Amino acid sequence: MTTAHDLMLVALGLPHDRPVEQGDLSLALAGAEAIDLLEAGALTLDGDLMVPGPRAATGERLLDDAAASFVRSEPYETVMDWLWRRGRDLTAAYGDDLTRSGLVTRPHRHGFGLLSAKSVLADSPARRRAEERKASGEPVLTGLFAEAGIGQDPVRREGSPDENPGGSPSGEAVETVLAAVGEAVTELEALRLRRDIENAAFDNMWRG
Repeated sequence: MTTAHDLMLVALGLPHDRPVEQGDLSLALAGAEAIDLLEAGALTLDGDLMVPGPRAATGERLLDDAAASFVRSEPYETVMDWLWRRGRDLTAAYGDDLTRSGLVTRPHRHGFGLLSAKSVLADSPARRRAEERKASGEPVLTGLFAEAGIGQDPVRREGSPDENPGGSPSGEAVETVLAAVGEAVTELEALRLRRDIENAAFDNMWRG
């Protein structure tokens, strides 16, 4: 299982009264993929540019898809641009993957109702490992949840963990990815707010 799988399993196990936006989760899942690929040596960062490493299968279908999506010629893609592109519908993709693996059951195959109580997590070793990883304060998973504001109160992101994620030489690059996730989620929230304001103004015009 990958960091993205762990992130998804923990997010699905959160109480239903906690705010979880699927767009935020999709961006965080893309960030998790980038971090795993950094750790695997399939990716390096030049500042905030994503420089692909040698092509090599990871054994995880979605992670291999992520690696295959890298721009492999200059000018390379920024982390932020890749998160937006890769993150599209990624929550549904991981929901489907967990369902196929028998780790999640749900009555309907169309769409992935993350906020719905209809999705049921199996009591599996994978789920327990993911929850233990989050409960231990492991920096990468904790940082992804913090930057994306997942499962937190409406007052979002009071700061990311101070630890060097994973304590590895790629720690600075991991911090860059985490920061990009936070920035992308903030931009997405601003887009939602602007859309809500525009919709309210349109409604008021017709009511007036």
